[in-house]
Amino acid sequence: MTEPLRVLLADDQTLVRTGFRLILGADGIDVVAEATNGAEAVEAARRTRPDVVLMDVRMPEMDGLEATRRILAGAPDTPRVIILTTFDLDRYVYAALSAGASGFLLKDVTPEQLTAAVRTVRTGDALLAPAITRRLVQRFTQQGGDVAALHRDLASLTPRELEVLGLLARGLSNAELAARLHLAETTVKTHVARILAKLGLRDRVQAVIVAYETGLISAGEHEAAEQ
Repeated sequence: MTEPLRVLLADDQTLVRTGFRLILGADGIDVVAEATNGAEAVEAARRTRPDVVLMDVRMPEMDGLEATRRILAGAPDTPRVIILTTFDLDRYVYAALSAGASGFLLKDVTPEQLTAAVRTVRTGDALLAPAITRRLVQRFTQQGGDVAALHRDLASLTPRELEVLGLLARGLSNAELAARLHLAETTVKTHVARILAKLGLRDRVQAVIVAYETGLISAGEHEAAEQ
């Protein structure tokens, strides 16, 4: 990809937007628009068609969760959304991931982590390590909070794909999956791509969520596997 990466910043704090804009610009990433609330973010996303949206959760008028849902609803070629939060287990984060966000960052992220995250999600990868996502999923599925569930039928998956999904949800990387299943890493990537396509998921983050919400894997099952 040779075209500059285009980012929309949505945060009601001017200092946060300014700092992120300077960091991204120094790394050759274009900030094409800024928004101070969710409604502005939705309008700016439609107008500028960014590659990535950095979305604060708590904003006036419309929060980042609702803005994420609207930006990602229906339209083709939607941007990737990274949720910004000051809490690593904010209850809104899980709902945002379920709505289609590709991951989340804490606002005290380092410049290197910020630019790496933006570039990671632009390529279609999920930002979060599955282990981090698992913490969110375990906490909020157990509590049964007000979240946007990803209801998916796993019947379309082959036995091998179910096995891959279960291991993916336990936090294994593609390389670790390949070693566990005695497969080439390219074959594992093909299985993961087919799982996402069959279940209509955007990335590995949502696949982890589905694995828990459907009962394919439970928190206790994962803990036993780590012992």
